[in-house]
Amino acid sequence: MPLRSGHRHLSVKTPLFSRPLHFDTTAIAMIVVIALLHIVGWTTLIAIVVPLHLSVDSRVFGVGIGVTAYALGMRHAFDADHIAAIDNTTRKLVGEGKPAHSIGFWFSFGHSTIVFGLTLLVALGVRSLSGHVANAGSGFHAVAGLIGTCISSGFLYLIAALNIVSFFAIYKVFRRMKSGRYDEAYLEHRLENRGVVNRLLAPLMRIVRKPGQMYFVGLLFGMGFDTATEIALLVLTGSGAAAGLPWYATLCLPVLFAAGMLLFDTIDGSFMNVAYGWALAKPVRKIYYNLVVTGLSVAVGVVIGTIEILGLFSNALNAHGAFWSWASGIDLNSLGFAIVGLFVATWLVSVAIWKFGRIEEKWAPVRSHSGIIKQQMGE
Repeated sequence: MPLRSGHRHLSVKTPLFSRPLHFDTTAIAMIVVIALLHIVGWTTLIAIVVPLHLSVDSRVFGVGIGVTAYALGMRHAFDADHIAAIDNTTRKLVGEGKPAHSIGFWFSFGHSTIVFGLTLLVALGVRSLSGHVANAGSGFHAVAGLIGTCISSGFLYLIAALNIVSFFAIYKVFRRMKSGRYDEAYLEHRLENRGVVNRLLAPLMRIVRKPGQMYFVGLLFGMGFDTATEIALLVLTGSGAAAGLPWYATLCLPVLFAAGMLLFDTIDGSFMNVAYGWALAKPVRKIYYNLVVTGLSVAVGVVIGTIEILGLFSNALNAHGAFWSWASGIDLNSLGFAIVGLFVATWLVSVAIWKFGRIEEKWAPVRSHSGIIKQQMGE
């Protein structure tokens, strides 16, 4: 059952951002859930399973296998589709003034539900399902991959389209700002009231209105079962079930997988929430920062969505040639690490330009009285 966002919070002033950080009940719940997954997974493995000296195919079922499952979860958190969905949705909600620090948590929680459900079935002896999922040529794998890819790529394209609208709106204000015609207060008005476009796209913008709804997006993303990390986990769990290991021995693997994925998806979402929050605190920051990061968000969403679609077409049409070989050979996991680096670098560069370029100080003399603002606005 999704956790409800709390309204009680503590405020802690930080000189870096000059704004309060809110620690509400949702943040506490996220920490508790992630901590419990780590405690349950590692305690079960180390304190209960390891002393039994179990083995699978002449290999010891011990801490090493647990570390492998945990590492698979961490790696899966850096899949490009995770990064694009979490970061783009965070940018959208922060831009609307809505809480977004739990976007990564809910997305990963939904994704983990599918993975855990499959591994649970495998651990309980449904070995035929394990074979279908792990076998890339099975009908089940083909249908699930088609559904998952269409959903994930469609969501990425939709978010990219919304970000394109935001990009051109910000660029329009940026061009006017360069001419010196508008002061800070007027820019704030222009950014918050973009008129017809926002009203026309309101139904689309309401698709994800709060972080908890990302649980269902993650649930749908997880229906693909087509990443190497998920298949590796299922095969690992299936091997344990086939060897007759206790149910708790095999179930600790998906728990550790979920712990690693939830931790790093949550860190990604929280980090981007702070970064976007800093940028949106002042209109001038919105101009300099959002123009860059929104363009990056559009590029990431379109690139990842296109790669997924090309991979789907390549498999469905059994296409051959240099282009299709290149498209199907792109490693989304490695690309995910690169995307994380780009977002972090963008944020750091924006902070550096803002601080050392003294942008806010340069804007101070331009500020006008409210009467001039109203005159510029035609009121």
